[in-house]
Amino acid sequence: MKNIKILMSQCGCNIAFAESVEKIVKESGIEASVSRIDDVVQMLPYNVMTLPALVVDERLVSTGKISEDKIKELIKGEI
Repeated sequence: MKNIKILMSQCGCNIAFAESVEKIVKESGIEASVSRIDDVVQMLPYNVMTLPALVVDERLVSTGKISEDKIKELIKGEI
């Protein structure tokens, strides 16, 4: 099972990004736990300067807004 974390703020674009990630995981049948992290203290270990950010199995794979196709590619590439 994959562990996917979405590092985010509570702004609209970050929420939309999180919803896209969750939708992609569900539609792709990927067995994963997805969590949203909006606590800055929990984000510190990832040295992230740009949100949203995507972490798969404790590895930072993207920062900033990316397309749904890129999200799919990153998540599937990490399987």
